[in-house]
Amino acid sequence: MVSRISSMWHLRSATLALCGVFLITACVGFSSSQRLGGGLRNNGPNKVQVAVLLPISSEDAQVRVLAVSAEQAARMAMEDLAGSVDMEIRVYDTAGIDLQAAEMGLLAVEEGAEVIVGPLFAGAANAVGLAVASSGISVLSLSNNVDIAGGNVYVLGHTFQNTADRLVAYALGRGKSRVLIVHANNVSGQAGSDAIEKALNYRGNVVAGIEKYEFTQQDVVEAMSRVAERNGLVEADIVFLTADYDGGLPLIAQLLPEAGVNPEVVQFVGLSQWDVLPSAFHLPGIQEGWFAMPSPVRTEQFRARFKSVYGTAPHPLATIAYDGVAAVGASVATGNRNALNKKGLTLTGGFQGAAGIFRLRKDGTVERGLAVATIVGKKVFVLEVAPLSFSRFGF
Repeated sequence: MVSRISSMWHLRSATLALCGVFLITACVGFSSSQRLGGGLRNNGPNKVQVAVLLPISSEDAQVRVLAVSAEQAARMAMEDLAGSVDMEIRVYDTAGIDLQAAEMGLLAVEEGAEVIVGPLFAGAANAVGLAVASSGISVLSLSNNVDIAGGNVYVLGHTFQNTADRLVAYALGRGKSRVLIVHANNVSGQAGSDAIEKALNYRGNVVAGIEKYEFTQQDVVEAMSRVAERNGLVEADIVFLTADYDGGLPLIAQLLPEAGVNPEVVQFVGLSQWDVLPSAFHLPGIQEGWFAMPSPVRTEQFRARFKSVYGTAPHPLATIAYDGVAAVGASVATGNRNALNKKGLTLTGGFQGAAGIFRLRKDGTVERGLAVATIVGKKVFVLEVAPLSFSRFGF
């Protein structure tokens, strides 16, 4: 059966076997006494039908490219599970429309789906979660919007809170404690600031100061003198920036040191991933700044495998689709009948994914094992590697 609405691939091991296999396992298993309750249909041991919802026919060409890459990554994850899980994937086209996503979610359940990976966008994921809630089906969305997390909906995307937790823990462990947050006065900037403040409060610290700016070039320029003045008043030892390269980071990284905040005295830290734009590495606020990133070793391994199979590099978000299918497969492989509900999916030890370890929390959010890195000259250096387990990491 092949169609744009419901396309099914039931791939076998021959397709990708020559390319090597990622280790996809649940980091913690279950004892036989835990294998109680519902969750999986009676499809036989370690057998599961997965619906993958993606905006295949989106009006946005870039989104269509992302959808193709995500689909390919999901199929790669399924193939890596061959031998431990008999998985069937059916792909449903949401077209990037919330209503169609909800309809596809209902169709997927009607056709036997036991779990849903996707959709990509928060609105669509929320719509699907509501549509299938009564059936008890879990939705592992590719979104990073924590506002939709909870109930039967999980967010697999990289979140501000996860990054803030990692960086704050690293900073405090190195004697840094007086944090000045600098953020845009918009939804994204405020969410980033809130995440940093929450991470500090959790560890018994408070924010030394917060400076916000309107999201215009003129206000960014004018705000840097205010930030420098506030920095002098609170005697911060960290300036935490929420901006990314599309949100004014290059301008801030140039102008803030010029305004008097010396990166050799005050540590610059970024909530976004600073290694993605090498042309900005020379900026004084970027040099030797701290930021978090997925395991570069695991990420490069995934990129190389993906390119060898499909002939093109994966979209940066393809790893998230891979991880959604990986989590499903690893959980089902335990033989636990609760594998696809909250009890089975929120394993304390988490899962091994395309870019390192991750685990789903009971509140529907994700925690990922991240490395802390810096930029010196034109090169990225890892200051602290991504953890291999959650035994000494996270909340």
